[in-house]
Amino acid sequence: MDYSEIAERISRKFSQKNQTVDSKKIEGKLRRLVDEFGVLPSEAERSVTNELAKEFNIPALGTSSGSGPGSATEQKKIADAMPGDWVTLEGKVVSLSTPTSPTIAQSGIVADESGAIRFIVWAKSNAPAMTEGSWYRIESAVVDDYKGIPGIKVHSGTTIKELGTTDPLIPVPVQITDLHTGVGSVRAKVVQEWEPTHDRMLQSGLLGDETGTIKFVIWKEAGKERLEVGSVYSVFYALVDEYNGRLSLNLTTAKIMQEEGDIPTISGGEAAIRGAIVHIAPGSGIIKRCPVEGCNRALSRQNYCPIHEIQPNFVYDLRIKGWLDDGEKTHNLLLQREVVETLTGMTLDQAKEIAENNPLGMDEVFLRMRDILLGRYVLCRGREIENRLLVNSCERLTFDSGEHATLLNRAGGAS
Repeated sequence: MDYSEIAERISRKFSQKNQTVDSKKIEGKLRRLVDEFGVLPSEAERSVTNELAKEFNIPALGTSSGSGPGSATEQKKIADAMPGDWVTLEGKVVSLSTPTSPTIAQSGIVADESGAIRFIVWAKSNAPAMTEGSWYRIESAVVDDYKGIPGIKVHSGTTIKELGTTDPLIPVPVQITDLHTGVGSVRAKVVQEWEPTHDRMLQSGLLGDETGTIKFVIWKEAGKERLEVGSVYSVFYALVDEYNGRLSLNLTTAKIMQEEGDIPTISGGEAAIRGAIVHIAPGSGIIKRCPVEGCNRALSRQNYCPIHEIQPNFVYDLRIKGWLDDGEKTHNLLLQREVVETLTGMTLDQAKEIAENNPLGMDEVFLRMRDILLGRYVLCRGREIENRLLVNSCERLTFDSGEHATLLNRAGGAS
């Protein structure tokens, strides 16, 4: 791309207005917009021209590409902003989040009555800091697409002006089945809580309403709190991501309000899988959990909780983590206490007795349960999320030589 030609064209326009602009300076601005921020060359030319016109207090000069739909001067509703657009919009900053990089000055979500969209303010833009809860006019921002989620980028050519309005925004929650990538609001019940898979993760689990279920995650940030299993919440302005064809909610930037009442029917996601238990993972059997209210994390062998540190007054629990092979696919299993007791015939009290009096302690419980379950044919029912089956019930099946042969043939072919 010949940046020098565009820079000379812009420079000549200002020369005609008796203003001298260094073409090298113009070229640098163009390169930053196109190379770093992914702005289209025609829109970069428009942005630099408008920025310099404001600097010299000159009426807008326009560009060779003209104006019209998609131009920097076109004001849009947030719901109408599409990736590739160059827009001006007015909205309320409904949440701010911690920037993930020193190149980012601010990030968060801005909303109007039509919808909401995430935003990033680049540090190089030298834009004024925005305040959560205030309304702003954002001129000449570019809309991009990151991991399927539209967002606006504030760069050096963007103008931000605070508005005097104090108009309230009342987002309308939608049902889970009506969510799509971007920013969404729902009223849902915390159906399940999962163990965090990352040190920065505060909580993850499953939300549900009358139409279905969806995975959620909350990352550790100041002021963020865990949700209570069984409680109903109104969640406003959550990021809706998509991975492997499944939607999930990132509640870190969301506004969350606990509600009264209940959602009695949580439908969808029920699966019934027959197969053989081919692996019992470490961390199965009897485990210790953190006793701090609302935590319930599994402790290490030294009774250490990653959040609340050493917990000598732990509580015992039972669980099984393993693999169930149905002859075509291997499913990750997670069985909680009630299902474990039914399937193994060992109660929590019996497991505690073994753990506290046997020389092998908790390992003895693991070994006994492994011997009971490994290789057994079962029928498990529950919700399957991202190849993880969260088991609600599980029953043993009688031996089927045909299924056994199928599994052996599959194992032989894999080797």
